[in-house]
Amino acid sequence: MPRLTAPILVALTLVFTTALSAAEEPSLKFFRDLAETRNYTLGRPVAPKLTPDGHTVIYLRGGPRDPVLRLYEFPLPAGPERELLTPAQLLGSADEKLTAEEKARRERARVSTRGFTKFDLSKDGARLLVTLSGQLYVVNRADLKVTALPGKNWIDPRFSPDGTAIAAVSAGELHVIELNASPLAARALTSGATATLTHGSAEFVAQEEMTRPEGYWWSPDSQSLVYQETDESAVEIRHIADPLHPEAAPTKFAYPHAGSANATVRLGIIARPGGATRWLSWDAARFPYFTRVVWRDTDAPLCFSVMDRAQQTSLLLRADPATGATTELIRETDSAWLNLDDKAVLPRWLPGGREFLWTSEARGSWQVALHAADGTFLRALTPPDFIYKGLAKLDAAHGAVFVHGGTDPRENHLWRFPLTGGPGTALTTASGLHTAIFADNAATFIHSFDLLDGTSGQEVLTATGARLAVLPSHAEPLPAAPRVELTRTSGDPSFYAAIVRPRDFNPAKKYPVILFVYAGPHTTVVTASARPYLTDQWMADQGYIVARLDARGTPYRGRAWQRAVRGNLIDIALEDQIAGLRALGAKYPELDLNRVGVTGWSFGGYFSAMATIRRPDVFACGIAGAPVVTWENYDTFYTERYLGLPQTDPAAYKVSSVLTYASELKRPLLLIHGLTDDNVYAQHTLQLCDALFMAGKPYEFMPMLGTHMAGSSDPRVKLNQQQRVMEFFARHLRP
Repeated sequence: MPRLTAPILVALTLVFTTALSAAEEPSLKFFRDLAETRNYTLGRPVAPKLTPDGHTVIYLRGGPRDPVLRLYEFPLPAGPERELLTPAQLLGSADEKLTAEEKARRERARVSTRGFTKFDLSKDGARLLVTLSGQLYVVNRADLKVTALPGKNWIDPRFSPDGTAIAAVSAGELHVIELNASPLAARALTSGATATLTHGSAEFVAQEEMTRPEGYWWSPDSQSLVYQETDESAVEIRHIADPLHPEAAPTKFAYPHAGSANATVRLGIIARPGGATRWLSWDAARFPYFTRVVWRDTDAPLCFSVMDRAQQTSLLLRADPATGATTELIRETDSAWLNLDDKAVLPRWLPGGREFLWTSEARGSWQVALHAADGTFLRALTPPDFIYKGLAKLDAAHGAVFVHGGTDPRENHLWRFPLTGGPGTALTTASGLHTAIFADNAATFIHSFDLLDGTSGQEVLTATGARLAVLPSHAEPLPAAPRVELTRTSGDPSFYAAIVRPRDFNPAKKYPVILFVYAGPHTTVVTASARPYLTDQWMADQGYIVARLDARGTPYRGRAWQRAVRGNLIDIALEDQIAGLRALGAKYPELDLNRVGVTGWSFGGYFSAMATIRRPDVFACGIAGAPVVTWENYDTFYTERYLGLPQTDPAAYKVSSVLTYASELKRPLLLIHGLTDDNVYAQHTLQLCDALFMAGKPYEFMPMLGTHMAGSSDPRVKLNQQQRVMEFFARHLRP
């Protein structure tokens, strides 16, 4: 074959480059659309709440491509919608400014929007509270009068139950602002804060792992507050520098990694005017984690729950505010670990304080149960085969509890169960994800839905299911629903799975396979909603079949299913994903299991690295995004739940570490990590890079500017990242 001359080669290169640029345009549009619309969710009402009388819905909303959220209300049943306040009214042309603490809180909550990212509604529904650039504002709904409150850099502001005061945290101290005072002033209730001692703020592991962002709680009579004192003096400090600005000082984070010292916390009660703190009493040395605080109703006690460091014993305690003494109501133990119910704040007391609702896995799966005031178990309200996904509302007046869940782990529905026991009633049926937010009186609720066919929306229904209104949305519709098939593999155990094929699928062809994976505790990736599969479809349309599997270690299949990974986070997960892939290959001959790539982020990145290294017979290549590489360097509350402490369970850490197997790498591996990630520090990927380099193993590394959410909201960054991913897969799966 004659060699190409240089001019011909240059000409072909130019033709190829021009064609590639033209081919890239649809992809750029796809990711621009995806990022600018936040997966086609911008323009939908955010955090909607019904006013106490049930007559109006309050919510935040941006434009279809505008991430700056504004404040709205929608009177029922017919509106019209009214804009209450915009960030521009308060800031003018100035930019929103966030403190490092507020940025970190938003990172913990995975918030990428701007403007009013949350609001509080007074108990009478007359006033709203918002924060912008660390400044507090109260909005009167009747006349839209806006009052700027004194102070700055406020964190977690909330109305008192009587609506006459606001509590918030600034400079590490808990403050109260009396709204009827003249002039308005912020009064510090606590004192003595330092760089390592704070009052009223939740520590890192509470925000990141316990789903507890709060560090203080009002009493139901508004006359006192419970607050958290956090001492981080013994917690290891980590520094994150901006690599583009080496002249800037690094940001400090108190980060308790596995086996190291946690923050020391205690709970105290202080009167609204201030004064001495009365500390609550419990065996904090044995139960150092406190996980929930509940003090809602005047006829119900102050309760809080605590857990031992091993997370194998937890207590629900009743506290006497007058003395600080506590009484044990419920003790739970588990030889593997105890999960927190991160979908409900419990206990939920019935009127009169004689009974309360509690959830537990003690009988083999999550169940909602009724307990007597002294903690005695009375009866389960949901059956053992019901997949519990959250407590929606207690309607004691009508003897019922509304619960999220159902019979299929891929879906989420609203059910009603009688407090007297007996079968429940499904209130939603369309295949997909349904959630409900109820009015105080439980007569109406906001129904949000995302369905497998791509439809979504928000409506207000009565408790009997009659539609009152559809909430206005300006979100752009999905351009086309992904071509996703939900299935279940054969064999024992069997796994729920999802298959996404190219839109031009040819059943006579065999396609390389991309396994999109998470495979870790607390998260599933197979879901009956179209939105999560948008990028899967984009990948599939480039000539692949994209597969997802939920195997042992993931939730919603019972206690034993999830606890199977205790002491070893990889072996069973890897075994199951491979078994699931092979079962899919047997069922769908179009899957070419000789050409399989694996990709995931966070725990999914960890799995992808492990799969590529340990099973080269199955995986031809892998892409690991923000992987946890050494579990000793991940946080205490998450890691120790599954592996114990490194000091007492070193074998669990060794078998679960990517470094243990790094020298065995035979297949191509691409590593991606945000350099300012404060969840999974870039240290993890750099440790793996160093181990691979020292072992003489080739690898690819794509460092990114950003946090754990690197590139999620920038279309050009997301496109370039995904193009690198697909170029990598094309080289190794479609040479």
